[in-house]
Amino acid sequence: MSGAPAHNFSPENLKGMLRHGVSTAVFCCLIAMALAISRSGDWGQHLVYSLSIGMISWIVIDVGRLLLAGRNDKPWPMGLPGVVLVLTGAAIGFLGGNAIGDAYAGRPFMEDWSFAPHRSASTLLISLAATVAVCYFYYSRGKAKYLEGQVALAERDATDARLKLIETQLEPHMLFNTLANLRVLITTDPPRAVAMLDRLNSYLRVTLSGSRALAHPLSAEFQRLGDYLELMSVRMGARLAYRLELPEDLRDVPVPPLLLQPLVENAIRHGLEPRVEGGEIAVGARREGQRLVIDVRDSGVGIDSAAPSSENGGFGLAQVRERLATVYGNSGALALTAGPSGGTCVTITLPLPA
Repeated sequence: MSGAPAHNFSPENLKGMLRHGVSTAVFCCLIAMALAISRSGDWGQHLVYSLSIGMISWIVIDVGRLLLAGRNDKPWPMGLPGVVLVLTGAAIGFLGGNAIGDAYAGRPFMEDWSFAPHRSASTLLISLAATVAVCYFYYSRGKAKYLEGQVALAERDATDARLKLIETQLEPHMLFNTLANLRVLITTDPPRAVAMLDRLNSYLRVTLSGSRALAHPLSAEFQRLGDYLELMSVRMGARLAYRLELPEDLRDVPVPPLLLQPLVENAIRHGLEPRVEGGEIAVGARREGQRLVIDVRDSGVGIDSAAPSSENGGFGLAQVRERLATVYGNSGALALTAGPSGGTCVTITLPLPA
């Protein structure tokens, strides 16, 4: 009847039971009113009988289905157990409700079975039909909610798999570039090649020892970015300067892993390396209302001279755009602009957690 339970009598399930009980009571009042009109009887007695039968059936079936379901995320026991539970609940409700109603009316228990068997049979059929109808209604609602949850889970799993695929594409891309640069340094500058190899070993150890979570704190992203820039500094020397600026109040904001490194790699490859004197990369984060804004600025050749860094080009930009669309939909954005004094600025805008 209700949604996927964490355990038998969780607060969510108890709220669901309460909703079922209230609506069952309202339904019983309507049945009592209909019986009072059709049989011209005492509405109060009909109400006592109807409420007693309905509420006992509700308690037996609702408690029973939670006990049968256990920790299963399905909200209703399927197959024969479910049918037996409904019939048992209807039978106990009919007998218990008639006992209460007969006591209220001052009649012997089940007296109508001796003097008016047709009336008693019709009451039994009404009780059974009403119980089945109510149970089917809640079963349908619970099934629909359960299926919605399964669809949402499948969509989340698909999103997780997509993000993992993108990350596995990004990491080899960075590694291949680093190994290519290392190969050059081995023949031209062996001491720097050794230093670069040490940095690479440290970077890979930190990366591989970390969890493969779909999100981590922004501080971890900046730390990982610092390791990468230190690795690049070994190769570029004085041609690469960098600044990382992360406000204290934004350190714990969750972001997808490996979000900034492709942008910095893109800035180095297409912005700084074409310049003989190199340049500087500055990465900063700030809060604008309920949005997180991250800028990756470089003082390189600029987007007019770096065709691969155009609005729709570049491996890093394409992959970051895809990750933003997968995680944030229309709430995440990436903009590429020319810097005010030359170079390029990539701006990422993300929603802050509520």
